[in-house]
Amino acid sequence: MMLDKVTMLLEQALEKNSSLFLIDLEITDNNQIRVILDGDNGVTVEDCIAVSREIEHNLDREENDFSLEVMSAGVSEPLSFPRQYKKNLGRKLKVKTRKGEQIEGEVTEATDDKVTLIWKTREPKPIGKGKVTVQKEAVLDYSDIVEAKVMITFN
Repeated sequence: MMLDKVTMLLEQALEKNSSLFLIDLEITDNNQIRVILDGDNGVTVEDCIAVSREIEHNLDREENDFSLEVMSAGVSEPLSFPRQYKKNLGRKLKVKTRKGEQIEGEVTEATDDKVTLIWKTREPKPIGKGKVTVQKEAVLDYSDIVEAKVMITFN
């Protein structure tokens, strides 16, 4: 009952700001509501407040006592949805695949089904001694990705 009501209120709140989307909704047995959001342009404190108000002002504490926490997905959180890959175009990701590969590359394309990463690596020359820098590319289905995180770089 509580989950249905909160889900409906959350959907209404997200309709008011279509750049926001739900990452996770959790309601514990003692009615602790935890909402994690992400946004195509990031998530501001004001965004969290607006969503929180939309939910809180439409629930009756006399009927069900609850606590509510609305937050943005942290930078250390793994990416979960294609929309998150799309918003990170041009950023570097660290990806673990189902085959056990670890790839660190820049997102050059993200569709509803796949992400394309490019990176440079040093490989032995085909002829002679030494190494040469080559550019690699991987096109990965989201279903082949175990975990993907945005790598924070400081310039």
